[in-house]
Amino acid sequence: MGRHSLPDGSAPERTGARPGVRRRPLVLAIGLVLAVAAGSVVALRSGLLPFGGPCDGQSARLDVAASPAIAPALEAVAKTAREDATRTDGRCLDVRITARAANDVADAFGQRPVNPEFQVWIPDSSLWVDRVDAERGTPLTAAGTIASSPITLGAVPKAATSLGWPEKNYTWTKLIRTATSGDALRLGVADPARSATGLLALDRIDAANAKDAKDSGEAGTRTAATAKLLRQRIADSDGQALATLPRDDSGAEQGNPRRNQALLLSEQAAYAHNTAAGGGPRLDLFYPQDGTARLDFPYTLVDDVEMRPEQTRAASRFMTLLGEDDGLRTLRRHGFRAGNGEADPKVIAAAGGRAPQPYSAAPADPPTVKELQAVMGRWTVTVRNIRLTAAVDASSSMGSPVPGGGGRSRMDLAKHSLLRALATFTPEDEIGLWKFATFLDGDKDYVELSPTGRLGDRDPAGGTHREALTTAFSSLAPVSRGATGLYDTTLAAYREACATYTSGKLNSLVIVTDGANDDAGSLGPDALAGRVKELFDPKRPVPVIALAIGPAADTAALDRIVAPTGGSAHRVGDPSQLHQTLLNALMTAGGKGAR
Repeated sequence: MGRHSLPDGSAPERTGARPGVRRRPLVLAIGLVLAVAAGSVVALRSGLLPFGGPCDGQSARLDVAASPAIAPALEAVAKTAREDATRTDGRCLDVRITARAANDVADAFGQRPVNPEFQVWIPDSSLWVDRVDAERGTPLTAAGTIASSPITLGAVPKAATSLGWPEKNYTWTKLIRTATSGDALRLGVADPARSATGLLALDRIDAANAKDAKDSGEAGTRTAATAKLLRQRIADSDGQALATLPRDDSGAEQGNPRRNQALLLSEQAAYAHNTAAGGGPRLDLFYPQDGTARLDFPYTLVDDVEMRPEQTRAASRFMTLLGEDDGLRTLRRHGFRAGNGEADPKVIAAAGGRAPQPYSAAPADPPTVKELQAVMGRWTVTVRNIRLTAAVDASSSMGSPVPGGGGRSRMDLAKHSLLRALATFTPEDEIGLWKFATFLDGDKDYVELSPTGRLGDRDPAGGTHREALTTAFSSLAPVSRGATGLYDTTLAAYREACATYTSGKLNSLVIVTDGANDDAGSLGPDALAGRVKELFDPKRPVPVIALAIGPAADTAALDRIVAPTGGSAHRVGDPSQLHQTLLNALMTAGGKGAR
C-alpha cells in the first residue's frame, strides 16, 4: 500500500508483512538495491555520501518522533552523522529526535486532518501504525523494522529464584498463574491501553488461554481474571512500571508493598535497567516457551506523498545509517536486537537472560488488528468502569410472543436478559434506563425511568441505584397502540449522553428496538445521522450500540445511526441473548481506544 519507494538508500532487514500495515512491494525493494549499487559512483562524485569536508552550507533537516525506549540510540546515530558531516543531496544530514510516547502520537495521527511536525515516526510496535491505519488517520507507510525486543517476565533475584530461574521453563499460562498465585510475588505491568508491551503481553496470555481452555467462554473468563489481577499493580507507562521496582536490596525496599518484584517488560527495558548506574537490584528474565511477543520498532514515513523530495531522501539516508554496521552496533549498545530478532549473547546476558531459558526461540506470530481489538475490549470492560444509558423500545410490537419462547414476549425475554447484563456491572459502573414509544410524554417519544448513576450509590431511603434500576427494568412493558419513536429518542438520548460524558470510563448509549421508526413527525434518518455526527467528539467518544430484535427491525437505518459514533448495530435472533451481544459489543467498543 506504499506510494513511492525510498530513493536514497537500502532499508534495514524487515520482518514479514502484517495485515493493515502499508508495506512496500518487493519489486521496489529489489529495484532500490540495484539503484543504490548503480548510483554509488555518482553519489561519491556529487557529495551525496558522507565523504568530504565539514558542513558549511545548508543542511537537510529531518524531524523524527520516536518511542522513549529507542530515542537515545537514534540520537546517538544522528549526533554521529552531524559530527561526521554525513551528506544527502549534497547537504549535511541534520536529524532531530523527539522522544514521544507512541500512544500519544497514535492519538494525534488518528484524527484527521493533521499537519504532522515529523516526517518519520518510530514507535515501539507496528500495532500503533495499524491502529492509525484502521482509524483512517494520517497516511503512514511502514518502510521496515530497524530493531526488535522480545517481551519477557523480569524478576528481582530473590523472586526469580523462587520461580526456579534459570532452569525452570514456563508457558505463558503457567508463568502468569505461578507469578500471581498467593501474596508472595508482586507482578506489575504497564497499562495495555497505553503500552504496546502491556497489550502484547496480554494478547499472548489470551492466546495461551484460548489454546488451553475447553471453549472460548472459559478462555475469556481466564483472561478476565488475569486482567483483574494485573490491574491491581498497573502503571501508566513502561517507564513508570520500571520505577515500581525496589531501589536497593534492603529489606525495607524488598518488603515495601508498593514495590513490584517482577514486571512484564521488554528485554531491552531489562537491559537498560540492569546497566543503569544505581538502577536497583538486577532483573533475571523468563522467556515463555510457547512464544514471546516482540516489539518491532517500524521505521514509518508520515504522509510521504506530502514530503518534499529532500525530506524523502533525508529519511532514506537516516534509515540506511541505522542499518549499517555502526548503526547496528549503536542499537546493540542500547540493548536492542536486530530487526530480524537475532539475539546477541552479550545483550542477552546483560539483560538478564541465561540458558536454558529459550531466548533464541522464534517469537509467536504477531496478532492481527482484530485480535488486539478483542483483547483491548476485554481489558477495557474488565478493568475500566462503564457509563451506559439503555433506551428500550416499549412499542406494542414488543408484546409479540417469541417462537419457542414458552409464550413469553420479546419484552419478557429482553428485560430478563438485560437484568442479567446489569448483574455483571460493578458498583462503580454508571447505568441509566429510558423507554420509548410514540407520544409517551406529550409530544415526546421517550421517558427516563432511571437516571444514569453509580450502581453503588444510595438513595435517601437507603436503597442502592442497582436496586432502583432492577425495579425499573422489571417494570418495562409494551405500551398499547404505541409505535416505535426511534429517531427522536436516539437523538435526545445521545445528546444527553454526550453532555454528561465521564472521562476515564467507557461511555456508551445502547438502543434496543424491534421495529423501524414509526413517528411520521420526527426527523428523518439522514437528518438524524447528521445531528449525531455533529455531536460526536473523538476526544470524548460515546459509541452507540444498537440491538435489533424481531424481523421488522430496521438494521439498515441503525447502521447509519451508529456509524458516525464508532459504535455497532447487531441483529439478535433470540432476545434472551441480548446480554451476551451487549457485552461483546462493549468489548469491541472498548477495543477501539475508548478514552
